[in-house]
Amino acid sequence: MTATTNIAVLGSFAESLISFRGPLLQDLIRRGHRVVACAPAAPAQTVASLAAMGVAYRDVPIRRTGLRPDQDFYALCALTALFRKLRPDVVLSYTIKPVTYGLLAARLAGVPRRFAMITGLGYTFISAGLQAQLASAAARQLYRLSLRGADRIFFQNPDDLALFQRLRLLRRSEQAVMINGSGVDLDVFRPAALPQGDVSFLLIARLLKDKGIREYVEAARQVRAKYPRTSFHLVGPLDEGNPAAISAQELRDWETEGIVKYRGRLDDVRPAITATSVYVLPSYREGTPRTVLEAMAMGRPIVTTDAPGCRETVRQGVNGYLVPVRDAGALAQAMARFVEEPGLIAAMGRESRRIAEEKYDVHKVNRVILQAMRLI
Repeated sequence: MTATTNIAVLGSFAESLISFRGPLLQDLIRRGHRVVACAPAAPAQTVASLAAMGVAYRDVPIRRTGLRPDQDFYALCALTALFRKLRPDVVLSYTIKPVTYGLLAARLAGVPRRFAMITGLGYTFISAGLQAQLASAAARQLYRLSLRGADRIFFQNPDDLALFQRLRLLRRSEQAVMINGSGVDLDVFRPAALPQGDVSFLLIARLLKDKGIREYVEAARQVRAKYPRTSFHLVGPLDEGNPAAISAQELRDWETEGIVKYRGRLDDVRPAITATSVYVLPSYREGTPRTVLEAMAMGRPIVTTDAPGCRETVRQGVNGYLVPVRDAGALAQAMARFVEEPGLIAAMGRESRRIAEEKYDVHKVNRVILQAMRLI
């Protein structure tokens, strides 16, 4: 399809329209399509960045977390009204509420072509407890209902696809399209010289227990007990509205103890990656972790978990190490290897960059998406 197409892209976190979908939006604009990006409460800087790309913005009342039937029903109605007004030819939604309510709204509004991107399963599928089980049951029903009307569904790892197939959330297998995460811009995230001096480690994530933050801190504690000159850095925002959030007090306690150096939330993570030797993400489950791809593109070895979405980024012993989920001891052992054998850092970092070029180039990923959407 080469004619101009009106496209609505819907997410639940406005900044992700730039950080995760930015190259895709730019590609759509370059190809002559008209694009409207939709999300809740975008900061002025995000709206300005979208406008500079040629992308319009519409605010939508989606709550990113929690189950509130009244508010979610209001969001469904508001999205339906918006799509009826915009009359897009295509809707692409990502993350759970935009996928479920967004696709239902697009169907009600008569949008002819509807696409979903599964970027991870989040709290409702990972956590235990009654609240999470109830949320998971509701999410499954919403996915089953909304995905019936999807033309294509993009999955970022084979485990998520297998789970959706096992739960019978797809109408037919031909709906599924596998992509290598969101990809990474190899011109923006370029190889950076390794820092001189003692080995240092970095984790970038929202401060949630599901990201393995506590395991990272405990592993740092163990490594520092043996190698006190090593340093451990943590970047990312607090997310205290999330049921899995790390509290501000817990973070202050870690800083007081001197285990980690917290650098807050960074709009540009490249200086943090440049300043450290090894990237670590002990997450319980991901779609495909964007921060890992960025660190790989900048030539850093990776330590991550043998978990869905994470395991695909590491070739064991080649560009890093995989460790079991929730195992701080194994994580400490993997990190300690880089202290004991610092020559591994440069060698594995080069392999990380090579894998990023081979597999995760954002332009290759976007081409698969656009071909499946019949936009090229």
